[in-house]
Amino acid sequence: MKVILIEKVKTLGTIGEIVNVSAGFARNYLYPNKLAILADEKNSNVLKDKQKALAKKISAEKDTALALKKKLEGITVELIKKVGANGRLFGAVTSTEIAKELEKAGVSIERRLLSFDGSIKSLGTYEVKAKLFNDVVATFNLKVAIDAAMAEELKKQQAEAQKRNADKKAKAEAAKAAAAAEAEAAANAE
Repeated sequence: MKVILIEKVKTLGTIGEIVNVSAGFARNYLYPNKLAILADEKNSNVLKDKQKALAKKISAEKDTALALKKKLEGITVELIKKVGANGRLFGAVTSTEIAKELEKAGVSIERRLLSFDGSIKSLGTYEVKAKLFNDVVATFNLKVAIDAAMAEELKKQQAEAQKRNADKKAKAEAAKAAAAAEAEAAANAE
């Protein structure tokens, strides 16, 4: 069923768009909440008449999106995560976590508007895009860093591992030298 959106609907689109929805969704949610009207000839003509009013709403939303884009463009969001010994995160960074960090920075964005390439499962800096309006996309940086206390702990673990490896190498070389000396002594005894 095709409907014309009168208001911005989070999961569907913005004002004035014609979208396909199920009949039940339109009948039970969109129509009672005055978010959409049936997309037929009569309503299309009414929409054309109301186009100026809708254009004002659309431009207001677009201006809001552009202002939000200006806020986002220069931001680098830092997310502190726990990391395993191999430098990989425990789990992946989600759009919900990014949205919460943005909110702490004073920018409120729905998590579903955020997108990034692949999944974020390791430390580093990533580019995140926020689709704020039809043709308004803001790009900002996300820095995934390790907790300072955990970084110290990892350094200690790596130092201990290197020490154990050095001890193992020394023991292996000593055992190899002893085996070689024993073999040489056995060869000399014959």
